[in-house]
Amino acid sequence: MSVARPRQREAFRGVDVIWFHLAVVLIFIVIGARLGGIGIGLAGGAGVVVLVATGLTTQASKDVPWSVIGIIMPVICTVAALQVAGGIDHLVHLTEVLLRRHPRQITFLAPFVTYMMSLLCGTGHTAYSVIPVIVDVAKEHGIRPSRPLSIAVVSSQVAVAASPISAAMVALAASLTPLHVGYLQCLAVVIPTTFVGCFVGALVASRQGCELKDDPVYQERMAKGLVRRGVAGDSSYVPARSAVPSLLIFLAALVVVVAYATVTSKELGLVKTPPMDSTSAIMAIMLTTAAIIIVVAKKPAGEITKTSTFSAGMTAAICIMGLAWLGNVFVTNYMETIRAALSGPLQAQPWLAGVFFYFAAPLMFSHAATTTAFMPLLVKLGLPAVALLASYPAVANYYLLPNYPTTVAAMQMDDTGSTRVGRIVLHHPFVVPGTVAIVVTIALGFLLAPLVV
Repeated sequence: MSVARPRQREAFRGVDVIWFHLAVVLIFIVIGARLGGIGIGLAGGAGVVVLVATGLTTQASKDVPWSVIGIIMPVICTVAALQVAGGIDHLVHLTEVLLRRHPRQITFLAPFVTYMMSLLCGTGHTAYSVIPVIVDVAKEHGIRPSRPLSIAVVSSQVAVAASPISAAMVALAASLTPLHVGYLQCLAVVIPTTFVGCFVGALVASRQGCELKDDPVYQERMAKGLVRRGVAGDSSYVPARSAVPSLLIFLAALVVVVAYATVTSKELGLVKTPPMDSTSAIMAIMLTTAAIIIVVAKKPAGEITKTSTFSAGMTAAICIMGLAWLGNVFVTNYMETIRAALSGPLQAQPWLAGVFFYFAAPLMFSHAATTTAFMPLLVKLGLPAVALLASYPAVANYYLLPNYPTTVAAMQMDDTGSTRVGRIVLHHPFVVPGTVAIVVTIALGFLLAPLVV
């Protein structure tokens, strides 16, 4: 770095190049957001090329978060195998049965379901299959769909931050290792605080907006015949032969992952020299689980790559690769400058880490990319472990801008028009309950983390 900076100064003849390179990073993040999907990662790669061409240096072995990508791929393969075996369809069916039996509590049950599905599967993309059910049940009972939809989408993303098999959780545990905070301690703080935070967010969502029958947009769409009638539940549903066994296998694998992390943790010290770390264990166990599910289901392994889950997951892996690489190149080359500028304010007010993650997440489009790019930086800035662990769930703030896929899907599938963007881009039903959920989660984290860490 000491060699690169003089070259930069000479090349730009006195221009403060850190601001130029920061502008490059932001420009390519915006370009990626406009491209959408896998284009986010592609734009990140293009930004790396520009940064390197204008004086910075990079080593892919250090700047690309290979361990995070390595977690995503096996987990997505396993969830996709579960989809092939009919396990995901069965989860959706159970969700529909639950919501239709208790429709008046849908604003609380919908986020509970999406939270649990994301917590178990390590991805928020499972929410896509539940969104149509939420819309139909809400309409059938005259409930404004934006209420359960808003917090259900938020919960599906917040739960990813807490999932034992999510790449973000693994990245968090790895980043906090120098501060002597382990994987189990991270789970012990993040899971209960996010769950309670989402419940409080549901309370807010249940009172958000006017009643559906009083909504002028809904009335207009009804008059034009644009609102379809709710479809009653399919009573003829029969689970695939392999649906229940595949779910049981998947749940057993999650238990094995957590059990392995427990017995090999430094906190307990039961195994002094474990044969592999928690990251390697998750990867190996998930790949094995996918293989077992496919064998039990008697399905061709090639079917895994044809699922929507696999496509979404691999897209996420490329997005994380490009965006995290882009951010890491900038941070690595300007570490000393960044440390000098930020260490003082952040050390004086550690809770600002939560604000930092809150606004970084919508730009990075990934829990794991945000965590991988910035958590090690904040550790190096000397922030206390309690503040970092408590603030971490803010990486789930995908709902601030209404352009994340699950947010867009909720708006498109709600044909009543209640889930919509207002006159300004931040005027939509996801912002308030989502922000409340994050704020409550962080506040609880600051209370719970000192007892655990």
